[in-house]
Amino acid sequence: MTEIIRCWWPGMGDPDYIAYHDDEWGRPVHGDDKVFERVSLEAFQSGLSWITILRKRDNFRAAFDDFAIEKVAAYDEHDVERLLQDAGIVRNRAKIEATIANAQAALDVPGGLSELVWRFAEPGSPIPRAMSDIPAITPGSKALAKELKRHGFRFVGPTTAYALMQAIGLVNDHIEGCVAR
Repeated sequence: MTEIIRCWWPGMGDPDYIAYHDDEWGRPVHGDDKVFERVSLEAFQSGLSWITILRKRDNFRAAFDDFAIEKVAAYDEHDVERLLQDAGIVRNRAKIEATIANAQAALDVPGGLSELVWRFAEPGSPIPRAMSDIPAITPGSKALAKELKRHGFRFVGPTTAYALMQAIGLVNDHIEGCVAR
């Protein structure tokens, strides 16, 4: 029997983490609402483990109208209070308010959010052989974070921007030999 090689981070045995790694992480994601969802989830992940967000993702989708930018941009203080009472998501006022502000900012991005983010794709980036080969921040993630902030986005520093780049396929950080590479 052939051993399946994966990146180290999904660990051994958690089926949700393994499925996310094998089927989603690093795969290209396009479309403004889909990219907005990922920007939002990466911001909510800040300071937490990704598995926490992954396990709550369906709840986030329900709470935030499937991350439809136009709907979230119209949220008001009543929606903030509703979200703060929702035990199915991360109840952090700053992150909730940032998500709403980011939706409002996304409405004003010329060409759309997906087009803006994909300008920072790094095809042909080096194939990592080990965890130590994968940076937390790159010049590209610094530039993406700066551009998002220029458009009024919040909770999008260079580390969060790089996690977004990895998650939606702007870079391919699956290690050499990984089944998902």
